[in-house]
Amino acid sequence: MRDETVHLPLGPVGPATERPISIAILAMGGQGGGVLTDWIVRLAETEGWVAQSTSVPGVAQRTGATLYYIECMPPQDGLNPILSLMPTPGDVDVVMAAEYMEAGRSILRGLVTPDKTTLIASDHRAFATVEKIAPGEAIADSSVVAQAIGVVAKREIVFDMNALAANHGSMISAAMFGALAASGALPFPVDKFRALLNGESKGRNSSLAAFDAALECATAPAPTPLDLSESEAFSQPALPSDLLDRIEREIPESARDMARRGAAKAADFQDSAYAQDYLDLLARLRAADEAAGGAARDYAFTAAATKYLANAMAYDDVIRVADLKTRASRRTRVEREIGLKGNQVLQTTEYFHPRAEELIGMAPKAWADWLNARPRLVAWIDTRVNKGRRIKTYSAFGFATLHAIAGLKRRRRGSHRHAIEVTHRDAWIDRAIQTVDRNYDLGVEVLNCRRLIKGYSDTHARGLTKYDRVMAAIAKLESREDAADWARRLREAAIRDASGAMLDGAIKTIESFA
Repeated sequence: MRDETVHLPLGPVGPATERPISIAILAMGGQGGGVLTDWIVRLAETEGWVAQSTSVPGVAQRTGATLYYIECMPPQDGLNPILSLMPTPGDVDVVMAAEYMEAGRSILRGLVTPDKTTLIASDHRAFATVEKIAPGEAIADSSVVAQAIGVVAKREIVFDMNALAANHGSMISAAMFGALAASGALPFPVDKFRALLNGESKGRNSSLAAFDAALECATAPAPTPLDLSESEAFSQPALPSDLLDRIEREIPESARDMARRGAAKAADFQDSAYAQDYLDLLARLRAADEAAGGAARDYAFTAAATKYLANAMAYDDVIRVADLKTRASRRTRVEREIGLKGNQVLQTTEYFHPRAEELIGMAPKAWADWLNARPRLVAWIDTRVNKGRRIKTYSAFGFATLHAIAGLKRRRRGSHRHAIEVTHRDAWIDRAIQTVDRNYDLGVEVLNCRRLIKGYSDTHARGLTKYDRVMAAIAKLESREDAADWARRLREAAIRDASGAMLDGAIKTIESFA
């Protein structure tokens, strides 16, 4: 066959030019990764450079961020460069991650190298779906990323850009643009960055404010904590001085901070008198710890008690849920998270699915006992209330309904639900005290088992069932030297597996040798 291919003389047009500057941006949906990419391309083109951007969509919060890639360089002798469409591992100048774990993923992909890459990352977390839905502790360890960054990046600029941007009413893209300007990775004056933002028609002032704040934070010798608005700072109800003095006197130093938080949680749940009750119970547990030789173990029993006793006392009931949903701090947080503007109106819809148990639980104990003695009446009530409901939080009717339910807080101590919780709590405390006297480590694990009980309605019922099964299994192996290890395995199996199959397997194993 005759070869009819036309061969053109395509020799080199000149000497090899310098390489382009490459920038990889990893951002999730809603973080403005496309806007940031557009700003960088426009800035380069304004300065007479040739710039090209591409993107590879991810599945956002589920499996990873969208990867935006930019290459830019000045033309050489009137000839435009040929730019790449994808980053090459080991050959990226700047990596920008709009979330901390995305910085870790960029490292795993080989985009960050110690001889070349400037890493710009926000160290806040936006939890992935797999982290949220797991019954147990499935949150990825951020410290691993922090350790890796210090090894694999030539230079790093890392701080909470998300909080900084939110504090100035802007998106994280503006803060990252400021960090990029501070890095010097692009050979353009900072004023050029600012001028580009100044030409924006939407959100100009807030973007400039976030840009300047990030620029200052990135160039500071040691980034200082952000001056967040009051609504963003962690806050607890102020405890009376007598409670604080009591904590200082009675609680070991290693458990004091958690005791203060626990007392504050109890006071927020009910009142200062309830916080006194918390410290009374904690004093009893502390005495048992001391008698069991807790001083030699840094009072691990007391430390566990400070946390889980507070959780047991501040249980989730309908009153608590209604109270939290009508707080001004909750509305402020939602406004900040969605970026509410001054001319916009916020409305939220609450989803409820109450059962007869929740309604009866709010009733005085005597009334509830009378109702529970009449199962047919309870079943009739359940057919009327056991269905899904949607309540608009900030409508007149919706807010009034939730506020009225939250107002039952004053009568909570006389309610049927409170009586049940107190009985269960006291049985748990007695069990822990009896156990720690015989087996210190197992006593700590009994306290930790309270972690299984959380939420309200069906969630609470499922957790309570798992707790009862775990405690029953622990009773069968208390005489074993490795009882604490088995208790820990039981608890973790119950937490991690929603179906209960892992817990079933662990219990069968115990029954085989108990």
